[in-house]
Amino acid sequence: MESVHSDAQRAVITRVDEGHWRAVADDREVGRGDASRRPDGRIFLSVDAWHGTVFDRLAEAMLAELPRPLHTLVDGIDHDTTARWERAGMAVRRREWLYEVPTGSRPDVLPPPAGVTLLPVGAAEEGPLREVYSAIRAEIEATVGWAAMPVEVPVRPAGAPMDPSRYAVAAGPDRYEGLVRVVARRRHARIGLVAVRADRRRRGIGRALLVDVLAALRRGGIDTASVDIDESDVAAMALFEGVGGRRVGSGLELVIR
Repeated sequence: MESVHSDAQRAVITRVDEGHWRAVADDREVGRGDASRRPDGRIFLSVDAWHGTVFDRLAEAMLAELPRPLHTLVDGIDHDTTARWERAGMAVRRREWLYEVPTGSRPDVLPPPAGVTLLPVGAAEEGPLREVYSAIRAEIEATVGWAAMPVEVPVRPAGAPMDPSRYAVAAGPDRYEGLVRVVARRRHARIGLVAVRADRRRRGIGRALLVDVLAALRRGGIDTASVDIDESDVAAMALFEGVGGRRVGSGLELVIR
């Protein structure tokens, strides 16, 4: 233990490039820090170090050299790491609940309203998809603000191309009414966004679209999907719990301004 502590004290912190720091003691890497800029401009930090002292020194160096605000994500039960970021000056901004959702069939779910057709992942046209995404984003910005969305939901610049292979949509007679963003990899899928236009909510569109996506995942050999939900989003929690989702963990977002 004394040797490890000595390494931590002797470690030299170096900024390798714009987004990476290294802690080196006796020609051995004993820790590293990373800063990544999300599409919406927010910078998220992470530190990987064997010793708490190295963690603290890396965090201090990164916070001193980067423009603010700065963010980080911590597992909701990782109290030690949360405390270290708080000692560095960060404060908890919000909590996200992690849900796991089974993809099994649900014969009791009602179909979407008349005139609404569910298009599976990959079937949407890019133009109408971009339009419904932009409209829904504007509605969210005007109410709770996009910052209340799960951290993993990317913000797309205005006019940027959309990837239909990551979206299922509910198509109305003359426009798309809602969408689900889903990324499937091997045996698991992650749902990033379920949203319906404000003037078309409370008609069962979102639930029908979500269930259709889950059924498609099951047919593709995927048994469960995961989703992050802000702890204040009661409607989203009710939606996912209503299709069998259960809370399995949480994450904290911390920020320093």
